Order: sequence, then structure tokens, then C-alpha cells
Amino acid sequence: MNKTIKIKGDLTDWSALFDLMPNRKKRMRNAQPVALTSDPVRELVRNIHPEVINLVIDSVRDETASAKTFRLTPDIDEGTSALPIFRAGQYLSFKLPVGEETVTRPYSIASSPLDAFERGFFEITVRKKEGGFATGRIWNNWKAGVKVAASGPCGFFYHDSIRDSSEIVGLGGGCGVTPFRSMISDIVENRLDLRLTFLYGVRKPDDIIYHDELRKLEAKAPEKIKVVFVCSEPGESWTGPSGFLSADVIREHAGGMEGKTFFVCGPQEMYRFLDAELEKLNLPRRLIRREAFGEVTDPAAFPGYPAAAVGKSFTISAEIGDELFEVPANSAESVLVAFERAKLSPPSQCRSGECGFCRALLLEGDVFITPENDGRRLADKKFGYIHPCASYPVSDMKVRILRGA
Repeated sequence: MNKTIKIKGDLTDWSALFDLMPNRKKRMRNAQPVALTSDPVRELVRNIHPEVINLVIDSVRDETASAKTFRLTPDIDEGTSALPIFRAGQYLSFKLPVGEETVTRPYSIASSPLDAFERGFFEITVRKKEGGFATGRIWNNWKAGVKVAASGPCGFFYHDSIRDSSEIVGLGGGCGVTPFRSMISDIVENRLDLRLTFLYGVRKPDDIIYHDELRKLEAKAPEKIKVVFVCSEPGESWTGPSGFLSADVIREHAGGMEGKTFFVCGPQEMYRFLDAELEKLNLPRRLIRREAFGEVTDPAAFPGYPAAAVGKSFTISAEIGDELFEVPANSAESVLVAFERAKLSPPSQCRSGECGFCRALLLEGDVFITPENDGRRLADKKFGYIHPCASYPVSDMKVRILRGA
């Protein structure tokens, strides 16, 4: 039986090969004499994966004292008539003007794919960070009617039925709740054959973002969604679990670990804590998905950082096409930040070393890259390519920027 199937398969392959050239010539003879003036396939690709989405802020609402949700709709006047589809868990990279410079900042899409496809809006939630470079500007300047620009949907923090199991454990902290809100809404609205147990760690009860909404979604599909709020500073009125998202808390509320995929999104401190806790659960690494680590604010705090570079300034020679720029750089800031300060504004999206959109060739000098943010391919490591957003200068350098702004 198996031999028969193999023989038939081989004959089909050979037949297709021999028919290839005659079929091609036949199609060429029957082709219309006038060349197509449009490319419908290319147009479809542009609509699904646009380089830039022009948006306008429709409304702003307070979630907590430190978190606001911004609803964004297509800016028809600027050429965006509809929003592209995306996978729950992805992010948008916003292009923010700061004086004469442009910087990028990624924010997870908090709304569901159905919100974009049928209702015509994205939502992102931004938590104000003390001393934050971008969050303060967003909070102060993003009002209803303000126009903003973003990339198309990016990132790999989403459920893939080929790669991931149908039993999901989500571990979120702070504003790391945003992609889970999108995932939970997607599961409930589309009745997906998935079950998600979401453990959301917060410092205080009034830090919980989307509290009522998550409870309502849980009530709509209790067989698919379970939401657990875990508070580290609960106060006397708190009745739920307290402490951190420890291995014991995960076991208690997520049940058995076998056959489950873990998704983790939150502040960097939570990632470091969970690395040790998840190790106690003896989980295979392939079953743990982490959202991008985020920009490192203090590279010198990581093991392996050269002590001689702390507090030093260096010069980066940046090649862009036929031009050469001399860029001052601080060892505590990424190569990408140095480029942005010099108003070179190279392309960037994730700012976490994941997407490779800012990829550049290191010609001379040395950089420090944290293991958490080293998303380079093995070939790139071998041939000297870096991701400037995750590379920190520890000497004078020469870099070739592969794509202009």
C-alpha cells in the first residue's frame, strides 16, 4: 500500500515537471497584449502589511491613576482607509516627533482583531512611567483629534496552533496585561478552541487595569477563560491571592503543567523573577513565549559588561550610503538612541533586539549586548551584524546602516 502511494506520487511529480514548459508557453500565447496597469497582488500585500498606518485619536479614557487607553481610528485624510488585520498579541511601533527628531516606541494592541476588522479601531494602553521619555509626551500631547503614525502590526507574541498547545497560561504584570486583553477578547468573540488561564500580578488593588472588563469576559466564557489577580501589596480589604507570581501560585491556580504553553509579558524585573520560578516548574524552554524584553536602561548592571566602559563616551562613525556621520555616544544608551540624538533616525520597531528592523553591520569596535535582547540569527553573529536598539557602545565604533530612514 505504501509503495503504491509512493509510485503514484512520483509519477505525479514527474508529470508536473514535464508539463511545466508546455503550460508556460500556452499561458504566454494566451496572455493579453496590453500590460496590466495595476498589480492586485502587490496592492493586497500593502493593505495587509502596510509600512505606515496613519491614525487619528478618537478618544482617551483613564484606566487607573497611571494608565490611559487611547482609541485610534484610520486617518482617511492621510490615506489610511481601513486598518490591517493582526494576530492578538502583536504590537504597533509608533513614530513620535520629538523636536526635529523622530523616535519609535512599540505598544501592544490591547483591542481585539475583530475591533480592527469590523469596528474600525485599535486601542493601546500606556502607563505613565516616572522619567519616561515617551510616555510623558504621549500623556501630555495625545488628545482626541491628534494625528499619529504607526507601523503595521509586528511581533511574534501570539498563539500559533502549529507551535503552541490549546491550553495557555498567561503571566502578566503592570501594562503587560495589554496583549492578554486582546487574546482573551479574541478567544471569547470568535469562540476559539483555546483555554487561557491568566495570572495578572499587580502591586496594589487600584493598579489593576481592565479589572471589570476582564471579569465580564471571563463570565461570558468561563469554560475558556480564567482570570486570577495576584496582589503583592494587598491591604486589609483584599480577598484574592497575594504575593508574587511564584511557582507555587502558578501551580495553585493553573493546575498541572503538562501540555501547556506559557506566555509572559510584563516589566523586566518580572521577567528576571519568573526565569527562576518557571525553572522550578521544569518546563521545556519551547513551551515558554516571552514578549520582547524592552529597552535596557542600565546595561552596566548585567553580568559581563566591561567595567572600563561605565560612564564613558565614545564616537560612532556611521555609514549611510556614500555619506559618513560622526555620532557621539554614551555607553549607557543604545547605538540606536545615539543615532536618534544625531537626527539620523534609522528604521526601528521593537527596540528590544527582536525584529531586526534596525539591523546594521559593525565594521570596527565593540558593543555589549544582553543575552535577553540578543535576537540575532547565528549567521548575523558570525558575520558581525548587530541590532543597534539592543547594542551598547563600549569603544569607538564604525557601523554601516543598511537602510535609510
